[in-house]
Amino acid sequence: MPLPALLDPNIRHLGAGLFGLALVHTFCTSVFESLARRHPRHAGLLHLLGEVEVVFGFWAFVLICAMAALAGGAEATAYAESLQYTEPLFVFVVMVIAASRPVLAAVHAVLAGMARLLPLPTPWALAWLGLAAVPLMGSLITEPAAMTLAALMLRKQVFRPEVPERLKYAALGVLFVNVSIGGTLTAYAAPPVLMVAQAWGWDTAFMAASFGWKAALAVLLNASTLLFFLRSSLAKSHEKVASPVAAVPWVVSAVHLLFLGAVVVLSHHPVLFLGLFLFFLGYTQAYPQYQTPLILKEGLLVGFFLAGLVVLGGMQQWWLQELIAGRPDALLFFGAMGLTALTDNAALTYLGSLIQGFPDASRYMLVAGAVAGGGLTVIANAPNPAGVALLRQGFADTSIGAGRLFLGALLPSALAALAFLLL
Repeated sequence: MPLPALLDPNIRHLGAGLFGLALVHTFCTSVFESLARRHPRHAGLLHLLGEVEVVFGFWAFVLICAMAALAGGAEATAYAESLQYTEPLFVFVVMVIAASRPVLAAVHAVLAGMARLLPLPTPWALAWLGLAAVPLMGSLITEPAAMTLAALMLRKQVFRPEVPERLKYAALGVLFVNVSIGGTLTAYAAPPVLMVAQAWGWDTAFMAASFGWKAALAVLLNASTLLFFLRSSLAKSHEKVASPVAAVPWVVSAVHLLFLGAVVVLSHHPVLFLGLFLFFLGYTQAYPQYQTPLILKEGLLVGFFLAGLVVLGGMQQWWLQELIAGRPDALLFFGAMGLTALTDNAALTYLGSLIQGFPDASRYMLVAGAVAGGGLTVIANAPNPAGVALLRQGFADTSIGAGRLFLGALLPSALAALAFLLL
C-alpha cells in the first residue's frame, strides 16, 4: 500500500521539483569547479558540489529533510526505508572487486592475447577490444563490472591529456552506449532488463534472439567507427600499451575472479554478497604484495549517487507512468530513449513492468529505447557513474561536462536505435 506521504500532491510536486534541480545540477558541475578556483576559501564545499557522484545523494538528503518538515519524521523515515538499495550496494561491491589488481591483470592478459590475433597494430587492437569485447562481456559479468574493467583498461590509452577532448568525449559516449546495450545478450546483466525479465518471462534465450545479436552488431560498429577517428592518437601511444598492472600469480587472480563470479551470482541477495565482500577484503589483506589500493572511495561515491537516484526516482512514478502508458510503439521507443536521459533506464522499465496488459511489441520498444539511450547522460544507466568516477581525471578540469557527453553519445545511440528498430 502506498505511503500516505506519497499520495500528497504537495510531496509529489516537491519530489519532481527536486529531481529537476538535481538534473540541472548534473549539467552544472563544471561551474562549481570553476567557482572553487575563484573562491579558495570555500573550495572544499564547492569541489564537493562539483562531484557528479554527490549530486543525487545531496538532493535526496534535501528531499528527506523536506518530507520530514512537511509530513513528519516518521513518514520521511518510512519512505526512505521502503526503497530497495540492492543495486547501489551491488555496484559498489562489484566495482571494487573488478578493479582489483589481480582481476585487471587477468583481463589484460586475455585481451593482449586476443589483440595479437587481430590484424591491427597493438594499440588499435587493445582500444577496440576495450570498447567492444569488454562491454559485450558485461552480459556475463554484469554491466557495472564491465564498465569498471573497460574504464581501467582504456584510461591510460585513450583518456590521456594528449588525446583531444572531443575524441575523449566521443570515446566516453561509445563506452557508455556499448555497455548499456552490451548487457542485453542475457536476462540478468543489464539493470533495465533485470527489472522486467521475471515479470514478462524473458529468459536468456529470448534476450539473445530478440536483443542480443542486434546489440552486438551495434557495439562492433560503434567501436570500429570510433577507432577510425582515434587511430592517429593511438598510434602515438605505442609505448604506453603495456599492462597497466604488474604481473600477479594466476592462483591469486583466479581467487579474485571467483569472488567476482560469486558476487554476480548473489547479486539479488545483499546480505550474502556483502558478507562475501568482507571475506574478499580479508583476502586482500592476507596477500598485500599482490594488491594495489582498492577503489573504495570511488565505489562508495558511485553507490551514494545511485542510492540518491533511488530516493529521488521513487517519487517520479506518478508522472513517468502517465508518459509511458498507451503510447504508439514508435513514440514509445523514442520517448523511452529521451526519458532515459532524464532518469535511470532501470527505473523506466520497472514502471513499464507495472502496466497491466502491456503488448509484447510495446514491451520490446520500451526496453530497446531504454537501453539505446543508456549512454546519453551520467544518470541514464547505473554503471555510468562508475565510468565517470574512474575516467574524469583524464578530462580538462578533472570534470566531465554533461552537454559534451550528450553530444559524444548521440551517434552511437543513433546507431544502436537503428539496430533495434530496423534489424
